[in-house]
Amino acid sequence: MRRIAFLLPDLGGGGAERLSLTLASELARAGYGAEFVLMETKGELLDEARASFPVHDLGCSKARLLLPVLARFLRQAQPDGLIAAMWPLTAIAPVAARMAGLRGRVLVSEHVFLSQQYKDWGRMHGLALRASATAGYRLASARVGVSRGACEDMAALSGMPIDKFSTIYNPIPPATQPSVDALSAAKALWGDGGPRVLSVGNLKSQKNHALLLRAFAALPQSNARLMLVGHGDNQATLNALAGELGIADRVIFAGFHSDPAPFYATADLFALSSDYEGFGNVIVEALSFGLPVVSTDCPSGPAEILQDGRYGRLVPVGDAPAFTQAMKDALDAPVDREAQVRRAQDFAPEIAARRYLELLAL
Repeated sequence: MRRIAFLLPDLGGGGAERLSLTLASELARAGYGAEFVLMETKGELLDEARASFPVHDLGCSKARLLLPVLARFLRQAQPDGLIAAMWPLTAIAPVAARMAGLRGRVLVSEHVFLSQQYKDWGRMHGLALRASATAGYRLASARVGVSRGACEDMAALSGMPIDKFSTIYNPIPPATQPSVDALSAAKALWGDGGPRVLSVGNLKSQKNHALLLRAFAALPQSNARLMLVGHGDNQATLNALAGELGIADRVIFAGFHSDPAPFYATADLFALSSDYEGFGNVIVEALSFGLPVVSTDCPSGPAEILQDGRYGRLVPVGDAPAFTQAMKDALDAPVDREAQVRRAQDFAPEIAARRYLELLAL
């Protein structure tokens, strides 16, 4: 059986980690052996991965120490393919593979808009990002961005032609109907009130939940409720902001849930307020439940998923009044749920798995 290894920092509850599990499951169904190679064995999705796949712990807490450790592992393990996700692993993995004499192909994939994520880290960090991306991408067998925008960013960072990069949209499984008990628990968490607005994602600055809270506070539907599914360092700040805005009794901080399906199934509207994304898995998840979507038109992903507004409303980044109006309009308008579901099916896991296998020549 040909083996494909997924290299990640850990298995936290982010989009890149979730999609790696989804892709691994699809590859396993296709007859390939999937395994995870982690800098550290930790994260909310670790138990789920261990239940189905071998998980290797490199015991390396710092990226600057990873190169010899990873090279030693690859020399011994010799997987038939290596998928490295997220810089700086995407810069380190191709070099480690060369050092190890790895016979399999190395595919690097970026899941965020790197130039946006690190734009405030200073000139020296920017130079290091460009230099390492240039070296790593050139040594890799294949280079993947999870949106056209992500590929363009990768090309700009590395100085490589755009045709050296492949866009593979993230694999999102079709919606599965939650159990009656799960639905009841979700409804209880929502509580009584009017329209239900849902957002799913880590509570970090990139997601700009502060914008969403301000936009929600201005909604004319004064009995609406907002649920934030996810956790992160910004929760205390966002709690305080909800209090300042007078909406604390209508904002629910639900915490992290490995399966947010019950919340999608009981929501009336999905909202994404990010300053930037690599793709926006949660938009596809919302579409798979037939939900209307409002999203910032951020780089990159949302406009590609929503086909420039055909399947949801796009508003300028940081524009709270526009976000409020878009949410109001979406709640007032009918939605073709079947069309939303059909669009979500364009991101089926088997489509992505086939593309990854082609690039890995397996």
